[in-house]
Formats: sequence, structure tokens, C-alpha cells
Amino acid sequence: MDNGHKLSVMILNKVEKANIEPKITLIGAGPGDPDLFSLKGVKALKTADVVLYDANVNEALLCHAPDGIPKVYVGKRSDDESFSQDAVNRLIIDYALNYGHVVRLKSGDPFFFAKGYEEIDAAESYSIPTEIIPGISSATGVPSLQKIPMIYKDMSESFWAVTGTNSKGEISEDLYIAAKTKATIVVLNGIEKVKEIAAIFQAESKNLLPVAVIQNGSTPDEKIVVGIVETIAEIVEDKRITAPALLVFGDVVSLHPQFQPIRDFYEIIAEEY
Repeated sequence: MDNGHKLSVMILNKVEKANIEPKITLIGAGPGDPDLFSLKGVKALKTADVVLYDANVNEALLCHAPDGIPKVYVGKRSDDESFSQDAVNRLIIDYALNYGHVVRLKSGDPFFFAKGYEEIDAAESYSIPTEIIPGISSATGVPSLQKIPMIYKDMSESFWAVTGTNSKGEISEDLYIAAKTKATIVVLNGIEKVKEIAAIFQAESKNLLPVAVIQNGSTPDEKIVVGIVETIAEIVEDKRITAPALLVFGDVVSLHPQFQPIRDFYEIIAEEY
């Protein structure tokens, strides 16, 4: 029996003696605005024995948890890997076995680019009961708040949500496929690679495709810039847009009021030529 298994057995025996009832609830905290948090999430927080929360979770939500319980920040942002995923998995299990009900607050939706399944899988390997409470994903919620639809007549019949980079930090292969379609493309975790991502769309002759970049969506610090594929990287650099931010590629971006001057400019150019 290895040391890890011995430790697990010791902890499990402690749980049986203490009559603790372990449970893990993963809750989507939404894109940032605490008012977008679900009522079911509030109810779950009120029964928490421990709360573990991510970097992009609004700490105002912690007021719904009981006073005096551990509230543990575990990082988990593209530029802030305070804890590895394996370390987070171990923390969740240890807290559940030693305290009881662990509420895991994850930004957006726990099963949408949030590694929620990895945490559930780890918990269930110890036969710990789990529950999922969905949240509003930034991929859909943030554009909606800016009145950018994902699907709109004659513009887009579908939308893709794609991670900008894979686990190795490389551009996602799916982006090359997505760029060939007429769909609305939402790119998460891609702001640091905006120049390379724009080049993928340029390779498909989509230089004039509208693009929006939204930073800190749904929060008081929200910032949006719009442009076209061939200029968006320069705009992002000029306006100092950094993570957390998402990119929206598609004709639907032209519906945003800030895009009107760009549309007018290119219409004038088209008339002249």
C-alpha cells in the first residue's frame, strides 16, 4: 500500500468516527457581476462548511456563506496558476473528508472551460457525493450584456466557443477549423495570442470581419473595443486590453453601436472604388 493510499484510508476512518458527511458542490459564479449569481447557488453557499473559490470569482459572493468557515482562494486564472489542478483536486477532497460540505465556486459555468469535470471525477473516486449548479458562462453572457447576439438572421446560424490555447500553450487546432465557417466565434483564453489568432482569420481572407474584445465583462471595470480582423491586434495593444478578456469574431459584432463608424468608413471607401 503506497503512502497516498494509506493517507486516504486514515482520513476516511477519521470521517467515519467524526460522523462527517462529505459533499462537494460545484457552482458557476458567472462572469463577474454578483447579481448574475443563481438563487440555487446562494442556497448552497448557506450550507457550506468550506468554500474554495477561483481568481475571477467576485468575492462579494462569499457573504452568502456562514461566518467563520474556511474560505480558500485557489487562483486558477491564465496568468495566476496559484495552485495546480491536481493540488486543487486534493484540497477539495481533503476538505470534504475533514469538514463536510465543500462549495467550489468557479467563474462562469463549472463545465465550460473550467475543469469542473476533473474535480468531480476526483471527488467521485473517493465516493464523495457531488452536485453541479450551472452558472452563466462569459462566452455567452458577456456578449449578451453588450447586446451582441451569437445568432442573428442572415449573419450567423451557429456559434463556436473555442479556447485560444491548449494545455501546452499552443494555438487550438479548432480555431483553424472555426475560422473557415460563417459562425460567430467566441475565443476564451486567447487575448495573449490575439495577433496569431487574427492571422488565422486573415489566412481565410477575412481581413474585414468584425471583431470585439471584451475585458472584465459584466464588472465595473468592463472595457470593450471593436475593430476588424486586420486591425484588432493593434487596437488591443493600443488600448492595453489584457486578461481576463474574450474575443468575438463574426458579422454580429457589426450590430454593436461602436462598430457603426467603422462600417461607415468602409462604405465610403467602397463607394469611392
